[in-house]
Amino acid sequence: MEKRHIISLAGEVASGKGTVSKILMEELHYGVYRNGEYFRKLAREQGMDITTFNKYVENHPEIDRQVENSAAEYAKEHDNFIIDARLGWYAVPESFKVYMKVDIDVAAKRAFEDENRKSSEKFNTVEEQKADMQERYRIETERYWNIYKVRKDDMSNYDLVIDTTNLTPTEVANKIKKEYFKWLEN
Repeated sequence: MEKRHIISLAGEVASGKGTVSKILMEELHYGVYRNGEYFRKLAREQGMDITTFNKYVENHPEIDRQVENSAAEYAKEHDNFIIDARLGWYAVPESFKVYMKVDIDVAAKRAFEDENRKSSEKFNTVEEQKADMQERYRIETERYWNIYKVRKDDMSNYDLVIDTTNLTPTEVANKIKKEYFKWLEN
């Protein structure tokens, strides 16, 4: 398979995909494609929070396919960009595939304090946020298996797995760039 100048960032909720993708965009002068923004937009249009919409999509796989296919379609016309998407690695297999892990307690705190999430996630405590994130993880894992027969948590799908729990976004971006350049050369 021919390698493309595309980095796909997959990973857990609040692992830092959005922040790291911004750093990579600026430093590599790449564009970005975010499936999550598209998914959240669809949820808002349906008048649903993100978890309710995840459950809704379980019974409407055509929506999931539409979201995932959008990244593959974008990649047909573009190069030099970052895909911020749970299944970006699957949609664009010729990309450099990164999975970002994070401790669930750290992730819940990050998500709870993230003002950008408030329009689609409304929780009163970090514990409520954590429980919702665990439910979303379960729903997505089942849905991706049922629709695509893939496991997003199978680390063999990725060229790089990085735990972001105790790293700054800049440290994560630097590790990704280092491994990405090695991958391109080999």
